[in-house]
Amino acid sequence: MTETLVDGDLLDRGEDGLLRCFWGGSTEEYRAYHDTEWGRPVRDDTRLFEKICLEGFQSGLSWLTILRKRENFRAAFAGFAVEAVASFGDADIERLLQDAGIVRHRGKIESTINNARRCIALLGGDETLTEVVWGFAPEPRSRPAGITKQWVMGHPQTPESAALSKELKRRGWSFVGPTTMYAFMQSVGVVNDHQASCHVRTAGSR
Repeated sequence: MTETLVDGDLLDRGEDGLLRCFWGGSTEEYRAYHDTEWGRPVRDDTRLFEKICLEGFQSGLSWLTILRKRENFRAAFAGFAVEAVASFGDADIERLLQDAGIVRHRGKIESTINNARRCIALLGGDETLTEVVWGFAPEPRSRPAGITKQWVMGHPQTPESAALSKELKRRGWSFVGPTTMYAFMQSVGVVNDHQASCHVRTAGSR
């Protein structure tokens, strides 16, 4: 990882010569995630549910920890199929608490099951998780003309992420605070926070 100053903004320049967001080249896992997933629009309910759950598990930890355990999470939580997770009971909670491949935090495990049930209720009301999440996409004119490291570091949450958090909490979801929801919105492309000179943004990530 080589820090490079471009137009006053600090980015990473990889061995391949490509400029990435300041965090995007620190490990192989981050590089692959940054280049192929982060900030690319997701409009699939199962994948959105998975991302919300994983962002909840990440709270207090590094995202790299979650990335390295992601396949274990998928195996443990039935691929994050909402109906399957919603059916989990006490025996499943105890099973998950013994699973060293995931983050063994009772509150986060119970939250994932709760959120699956809340998602079922949402879908039963003829809404999709996609519609709810993307309904909080910010107006393009409210976004800065050029995303910088300084801007990203200075905005751990936004009015839109706070509004999404409030709406999900109103519906009974948990571990969906405004900072967690902003990280989620960044990851699924509801906002594009790739820095202005990042090769993903310049190539058109949306």
